[in-house]
Amino acid sequence: MKHTIAQLKRGERGIIEQFSTEDIPVKFQEVGCLPGNEVQLFQFSPFNDLVYLIINDSHFAIRKETAALIEIRRME
Repeated sequence: MKHTIAQLKRGERGIIEQFSTEDIPVKFQEVGCLPGNEVQLFQFSPFNDLVYLIINDSHFAIRKETAALIEIRRME
């Protein structure tokens, strides 16, 4: 079963596996949103349309629909 960043719960971590570079903005790739890197879902925005992530000690927000395009392997 494939999982995405959008399916993580607050505090959960995963390893980025793949995504289409056409769908993910370059600025996210530049801060480390790349296959093999660990991602942690830090929190959701008040209206649940953004997810706040930590990747490579960088904190940033990404739209939930974009997060749904980034496949991960959940960490136990």
